[in-house]
Amino acid sequence: MILGSDKILEVPVIQGGMGVGVSMGGLAGAVAAEGGMGCISTADCGYSEDDFYKNPMEANLRALKKEIAKAREISKNRGLVAINAMTATVQFADAVKTAVKEGIDAVISGAGLPLELPKLAEGSKTLIAPVVSSAKAAAAICKSWHKKYDRLPDFVVLEGVEAGGHLGFAVKDIIDNAGMKLENILSEVSEALQSFEAAAGRKIPVFTAGGIWSSLDAKEIMEKGATGVQIATRFIGTHECDASKGYKDFLIQATGSDLEITQSPVGMPARAINSPLLKRIKESRIAPTHCSRCIKTCTPSTTPYCITDALIAAVKGDVEHGLFFSGSNISKLTEITSVKKIMDEFRNLAV
Repeated sequence: MILGSDKILEVPVIQGGMGVGVSMGGLAGAVAAEGGMGCISTADCGYSEDDFYKNPMEANLRALKKEIAKAREISKNRGLVAINAMTATVQFADAVKTAVKEGIDAVISGAGLPLELPKLAEGSKTLIAPVVSSAKAAAAICKSWHKKYDRLPDFVVLEGVEAGGHLGFAVKDIIDNAGMKLENILSEVSEALQSFEAAAGRKIPVFTAGGIWSSLDAKEIMEKGATGVQIATRFIGTHECDASKGYKDFLIQATGSDLEITQSPVGMPARAINSPLLKRIKESRIAPTHCSRCIKTCTPSTTPYCITDALIAAVKGDVEHGLFFSGSNISKLTEITSVKKIMDEFRNLAV
């Protein structure tokens, strides 16, 4: 499969971006090396830099450059290396511009409407793709990009209600998802994109995410019109995942009954594993001890807890203080395997 004019994706699988520190250069490079699209999350990716708490902005951009270089070295120029940049983050624009300057293959952006993304990637060969959860969002982004920048998405990631982390749905729709089947939303999004495909002179590929675990899942949704799939939770259970052993062990022991929908300081509902932190948050606010200025909408004096601290604790394996995001298929994550073994399962999908 060729995305854009010259970027080859051998296997129609995008590894979903997972922050903080869960999908960095190690995991992204390994997925790209197998012919897929590996994705580095830009969310506080400099958390392990010595000066992170003193200079978080500088640390993040420095680390992002390192992780992109690491992924490229591992991938050996096979597959694609992308970043996932959340629109809601303060450093969104700087992270995108830094990655583009470093020659990143693609930028995937959600957690809000990335209306300025074409401007940030202007003049480069970097592919740009929004994450959407509805036909309405897809149409709004396409209309804005086409009018302001004469640009349309190189591909779209459609995230359904079964995804992990931040979700673009009302809580009631996430909990009662009978009317929110991924295949139905895919049909609506595909229809909305048709009117823009004529202007683009090409198809706009749609990669579906949320509840995709096996190659059979992928085959079924691709038969309904998806170009490929985005998978995140399953890649946590790999040797190459950048998170600590403690992080992986905590997710492996979790079951579907441990999942809950919580309200994130980002301002969106999110799917996570019930943990001591979430239990304490239900009882009282946990005042941040410092602020790395990560989220545009966050007010430290009123936020229920610091999501940066919680995600950093999680990636280090601190069960007591960590926030552990997960997709709906967590009960299927039972062992540690390799990226190659997972990608081999999807290699025979038509592209």
